[in-house]
Amino acid sequence: MLEGPNLYFPRAAVKLTVDVHPLAAADEATLRALAAGLGLRSVRAGAPLSGFRQRALVRVVTAVVRRVARESGTTRLGVRVRATAEADRLVVAFPWRDRARAQALGQQVVAVLDGLEGGGSLEELVAAAAAVVRDTPRGPGPTTVRPRVPLVAVTGTNGKTTTSRMVAHIAREAGHHVGWSSTDGVYVDGVLVEPGDYSGPSGAGQVLSRPEVDFAVTETARGGILLKGIGVTSNDVSVVTNVTADHLGLQGIDTVDQLAEVKAVVPSITRRDGWAVLNADDPRTLAMRGVTKAQPWLFSRDPDSPALREVLGAGGRATTVIDGWITVLEGRGSDLLLELVDVPMTLGGLSRFNVENALAAASAGLAAGLGREHVVAGLRSFRPDAEHNPGRMNFFTVPTERGDLCVVMDLAHNEAGLEAMVEIMRGVRAPGGRLLLGLGAVGDRTDELLEALGEIAARDTDVVAIGHKQKYLRGRTVAEMDALLRAGAERVGVTDVTSYPTELASLQALVAQAGPDDVVGLMCHAERQEVYDWLATLGATPDSAEQLATRVRRAAAQD
Repeated sequence: MLEGPNLYFPRAAVKLTVDVHPLAAADEATLRALAAGLGLRSVRAGAPLSGFRQRALVRVVTAVVRRVARESGTTRLGVRVRATAEADRLVVAFPWRDRARAQALGQQVVAVLDGLEGGGSLEELVAAAAAVVRDTPRGPGPTTVRPRVPLVAVTGTNGKTTTSRMVAHIAREAGHHVGWSSTDGVYVDGVLVEPGDYSGPSGAGQVLSRPEVDFAVTETARGGILLKGIGVTSNDVSVVTNVTADHLGLQGIDTVDQLAEVKAVVPSITRRDGWAVLNADDPRTLAMRGVTKAQPWLFSRDPDSPALREVLGAGGRATTVIDGWITVLEGRGSDLLLELVDVPMTLGGLSRFNVENALAAASAGLAAGLGREHVVAGLRSFRPDAEHNPGRMNFFTVPTERGDLCVVMDLAHNEAGLEAMVEIMRGVRAPGGRLLLGLGAVGDRTDELLEALGEIAARDTDVVAIGHKQKYLRGRTVAEMDALLRAGAERVGVTDVTSYPTELASLQALVAQAGPDDVVGLMCHAERQEVYDWLATLGATPDSAEQLATRVRRAAAQD
């Protein structure tokens, strides 16, 4: 039961994933007869389990849903039936207003399909199903919330947590009481009030139900959109950071283009008088201009991007970097907000992803009506540490007998994230230093992605130690994870990869062998607090903006 806007409809919908193997495998004559009984013409039945057969079944199942709905009293019903990567599986969706009756319709559609596969009479099966639906009480309506305060909704593959945190921080600088929902929990004015993953509709509902909140920021993840829908009817400002390969092979999303279609649901429900903040450097994100009614506000590291020229010429806005300044463009005018060196998250412009996150956050803050001075102040004061951005590009100085070590902690949950992390580690490494990486991933990634992470780690760093995420194996075994990560490393000739049962153990082993010019990185997800606590026992301290700038300058001096 999708409670709000979703991949299929801009309102609450029922989603069925249906196994139609007997029909997919039936002979062509059987399928043609069924299509004719449903009033369908020119159906190309196709060979059993073929692509043509699957497309024929899309038409057949659509007709079954509409027939049951019509005979149960629903004269008009939107229906979307989609093929999947499996020839005998379809996804069926239709909007709903009355929960119990909508559930009954979904169940009875399946009952009709089961009966047809068993050779039952189409007319009898539909009549029986329609009677059940008619006799079912309506039940309550969707829980979709109509926002009563300004709402900024952030989605994307990488950077959505950091960007949404930055927007919430800027809004607090402007004096708002800010509610923020995310994969980490629900926060009000920077205080965690509900721990857990609240990147779905329940998070938006939690934030918007609190009377003290007068400005809301929601982090919207793919899983929430696919499994629950978006919990609000609309947003005032949407932000899409980028779309890259992540979580493919789950919930029927097998390609990056399909993933982009999921993320595009967020700008598709942005108010007409609002703004869609889109990454002009990412083609799939830029293409979302075509699905939104809102005005486009692009961000790009390239001030000469053709996309920026096009949008500015059509009356839109853009945020970019010119001569090291974050600059807002509108028409032929420009407004220089502040220099990148004054934005701690960007490490003086070294962190490419965080430059983009800062551009997105500045755009969203201004688009939401926050004052220019508050946007500047928020970007200046938001730091890459455990207080402002826990688990994302956190830097620590760790004292040891051999000298002070640099430790970097980041989620780095996919290929693009790991490449960005390594880029940052390289950018703060002292002359002659090594890169040591604690490598790990959650178990619901594809084999190809896990091997790619192993390859990137082994290719781009000097020492790799696997730290397993026991809480997030998600159906795999430690041995499987180990084998796939090692297989990737072996593709680039690296075989001396050690393994540890936890993230913390891998970090401890790497710190024990690191020298003062080295940089130790940890892909941390499962044991963030345990890592913070252990670093504290060593006397580690978060790096200040000044310390980070010093590291960057020292590293740059060797190039």
